[in-house]
Amino acid sequence: MRLLFYKGDFLMKNKKMLALLLALVMMGTMMVACGKKEEAPAEPTGEATTETPEATEPAEGGGTIGALYYNYSDTYISTVRSNFDEYAKEAGFELNVQDGQNNQGTQNDQIDNVISKGVDALLVNIVDTGAAVNVIDKAKAADLPLIFFNREPEDISVYGTYDKSRFVGTRKEEAGIIQGEMVVEAWADGAADRNGNGKLDYVLFHGGLDNAEAIARSEYAVKTIVDAGIEINKIGEQIANWDAEQAKLAMDAIVAKNLEDIDFVLANNDSMAMGAVNALKAVGYNTGDPDKYIPVYGVDATEEAKEAISKGEMAGTVKQDAEAMAKAMLTLAQNAIEGKEFIEGTDYEYDESGVAVRIPYQPYTGE
Repeated sequence: MRLLFYKGDFLMKNKKMLALLLALVMMGTMMVACGKKEEAPAEPTGEATTETPEATEPAEGGGTIGALYYNYSDTYISTVRSNFDEYAKEAGFELNVQDGQNNQGTQNDQIDNVISKGVDALLVNIVDTGAAVNVIDKAKAADLPLIFFNREPEDISVYGTYDKSRFVGTRKEEAGIIQGEMVVEAWADGAADRNGNGKLDYVLFHGGLDNAEAIARSEYAVKTIVDAGIEINKIGEQIANWDAEQAKLAMDAIVAKNLEDIDFVLANNDSMAMGAVNALKAVGYNTGDPDKYIPVYGVDATEEAKEAISKGEMAGTVKQDAEAMAKAMLTLAQNAIEGKEFIEGTDYEYDESGVAVRIPYQPYTGE
């Protein structure tokens, strides 16, 4: 009987212990569960989320323009580019800008790349005007508005073979006419005839025989002088590819043989004109002494040329308005991107070609 008593007592005590342990386990489980409910939400990790981000409204005039320049080192073109960049930024456009480095193959690759990156319009300052058809084909395949600027082919109708293609530039013969008129005016009093032979002895610096602008500027400058009844004598004509250093080297050689016979120097642009000025300064001319001065005329009215004119180192230039050029380029591009006709709502007009907007030239002598 005592054994049974101890056994029952043992069972009773163990039952109480088991009940107590069970109760403790249940309480722990509840506390853990409650603790989980009170955990703070996790901090954002920056990983992908299914939430839709708030839409951003495009800037006024928004879009992307591919602007391809034939050569950044060209002084006039760099001025057009800086003006265009400023106007495009103000209008809210993104730009993809490229330097063709005076190489048409390089520019072709850049056009392909710009198109593949995604743009809404193309602005092309073509390296070789003979390659215009190829550029048009690229734009047409991508269904993009295309605006050529500054460099014009001999036959402007090429730009009209694609209905979304236009040209912004000058009337190429106009620069030559204005330059010639300035020379005629300077010759009028007879003082410019340095060797007294009754002929206007001149040196001409040519931009390049493959460039319609250079050809027209050269031809019409000389034609204007001849049409004024002045007898001329060409001492030298040098192709200097719009480059100041090439012009200086050529002028150095001409000066060495013909310094006393040169009455005027005509250059298709201001860079070449400045090259000629620097060659003359190297031999003591165009530095302020009126007895040692040969009038030099350029085209573009760059800041460098205007400063040279103010110092009496250069006689004059023909202003090719970079600011007006840049404004016209942007205006036509914006209209095209918005699905409008290129000159809709503007004061611009097409010339007789139906595809070209012309920016007028102006004479500049610092007066």
